[in-house]
Parts: sequence; structure tokens; C-alpha cells
Amino acid sequence: MVSSVYIIIVTYNGMQWLDKCLKSCIDYPVVIVDNASTDDTVSFIESNYPNINLFKQTKNLGFGQANNIGIRYALDKGAEHVFLLNQDAYLVNSVLGNLVAFQKVHPKYGVLSPIHITGDKRKLDKNFSYYLRKDKTGQFYSDFVLGNTLAEVYEVPFVNAAAWLLSKRCLETVGGFDPLFFHYAEDVNYCQRVCYHDFKIGVLPNVYVIHDRNKRKREKIIDFSPVYFNEMEKRYKLKFANINMDMQFDFKVKELQKEILKALIQLNFLRATGIQKELSLLKEIKPLIVNSRTINALPGSHYL
Repeated sequence: MVSSVYIIIVTYNGMQWLDKCLKSCIDYPVVIVDNASTDDTVSFIESNYPNINLFKQTKNLGFGQANNIGIRYALDKGAEHVFLLNQDAYLVNSVLGNLVAFQKVHPKYGVLSPIHITGDKRKLDKNFSYYLRKDKTGQFYSDFVLGNTLAEVYEVPFVNAAAWLLSKRCLETVGGFDPLFFHYAEDVNYCQRVCYHDFKIGVLPNVYVIHDRNKRKREKIIDFSPVYFNEMEKRYKLKFANINMDMQFDFKVKELQKEILKALIQLNFLRATGIQKELSLLKEIKPLIVNSRTINALPGSHYL
């Protein structure tokens, strides 16, 4: 048993993946935070994996806040590293041991990821492959295609949090996931903060996890629908909470005000009303964003 690293898994109605996921983690202590699943996830874990540390929530906390619970528990138990693993992902061979060994030698890499491959093991996970594009890493695809020796690590500005190794030092400096985000974008925000606090994010090219995710159909977003405003709220939070950039909030406010005036001149009252609602949303979330930026610019184990 490797006691210096804990695996954290957030579950939500994950029965179709859970047994494979947990069987792949058998060599490590596992912490599961269940986000109020309505299927058999909790009873399955309790019956088949009674030694797993299971934290049952009464409501869905979202990905970030649920992970924060597991991370805090692992750190309190003395973990030097925590590995965040999606419920639809499985470890391949000695992937975690290799990640931990690399991070011990290269502590500036606060976040490390293996390569994500598809459930049939035939190709790279589609979304993950985007993060290794030339404009992101510079060399990975070129090295592979040209038969060059692969680098030991490829530094990236972002990689999705389906299989993250986080060091204790990184967590104590950057903190946990920001509660400003409920689900989606919390990992992007975290990577922004990792870079701000002078840690690196890396992908090791010779170790793998299987990311057996379902293909999700992109929902068409209709302007000024509830889905539209949910998406805009997420985008605005992500953009303006980025502590690596000047906030430039007032510039966006003026831009929306001009759009409202333009719509009124064109007698497009429906559009003017929609943009006014968007402007109100932006002003409403501004104090939350300002508070987030203030906290996240300081080193500390925030949110944990």
C-alpha cells in the first residue's frame, strides 16, 4: 500500500463504470465523495468495497466542491500527493506510480496528467488530444510523427481534471477548487491559478488512463434562453476570475451597453431586453468574481 498518495473519485450515478474504475485502483487508498447518486452507486460501493472511505452527500455539490472534501481528508491522513480520477476513467498498469515518482523528482510540476485514451484503447480521447496540439505544447505530435525520442514531460497550460496528480505543496499554495464554479470550468480556473503561483502543468507521454466517457451531443444554445444565460455566467466567471489577466470588467459593461442602444435604435426590443438581462447578470456576479480574485492571488490552502 502506497500511503503517500490517495485517489479521490467523485461519483454521481456511475454504475456503468464504477467496478472497472475501482478495480484499477486496488493498490491505493481510495476516497469517494458521492454527489447524492440516485442509482445503486452508494450501495454497490458499500457492499463490494467496504474499505473505501465513502463520503455520502445529501445534495450534488458539483465536481470541485466534492473533490475538495476528498482532498482535505487525504491531506489530513498525511497524503503527499492526491490523484483525482473520474468515475469513468481507469488506471493502466503502473501509471500512478510513475506519475508520483516524476513529481517527487520535479516538484515544480504541481499538476501532472497521463495520456488519456478511449475506452476501446484505439486512440487518444478526442478532447484530451486538443490539449496536446502544437500551439499548446509545441512538440508532442511532431515528436511522435517524426519518430523523435519523446520528452519525459510535455508542459501544457491546461489539461482536463479527469486524471490529475496534485502535490501537497501545490494544494497548500494554490488551494482547492474555487466554489465560484459548480460544474465545468473549475479545472480551467484551477490551472490558471497553478500557473499564477509559479507551478507547472505537465503530461507524461508514456503512461495512460482509459477515459471511457460517453459521447455527449452539443446542445444548440438559443440566444437569451436559460441555457444561454447559464453558459454566459460560466464564461464570464472564467474570463474575469483569471488572476493572470487584468479584469477589464468595465470594458465589457460598456460593450453590452452599446449593444443595448444599438438594438433599441433598430427597434429590436427583444434583443435589447435579452442583452439587458445579460448585463444585469454580469453586474450581479461581479462581487463574487472580485472576491475570488482576491483570495486566489494569495498563497494558501483556500477552500480545503
